[in-house]
Amino acid sequence: MTVENKLSAPKRRTRAEVQKLVAEFVTSGMRRSEFCRSRGLSFGTLNRHLKKRRWKRKSRAASAAGRLVPVELAARKSPTLHEPSCGLAVVLPGGRRIEVHP
Repeated sequence: MTVENKLSAPKRRTRAEVQKLVAEFVTSGMRRSEFCRSRGLSFGTLNRHLKKRRWKRKSRAASAAGRLVPVELAARKSPTLHEPSCGLAVVLPGGRRIEVHP
């Protein structure tokens, strides 16, 4: 009786499988090493996908912060002769101001 040893490359996980594993880890409350042992997952694989997840969230937040926002102009009062012009001030999220004086 002969035993055949079939060596093959490990099966690659699909994107959906990886996302599911990462979500399970985040909600598990387990340490990374415990989670990897319980799922037969290498520590490096979990780390790589957690880093990707953090990077995507950072880049989304950065791109969301850099988007343009709609601006509405206030209704103009009836003009009077020689009415002084007004300035403009834009207040940014960090409290910084950009002002333009007439």
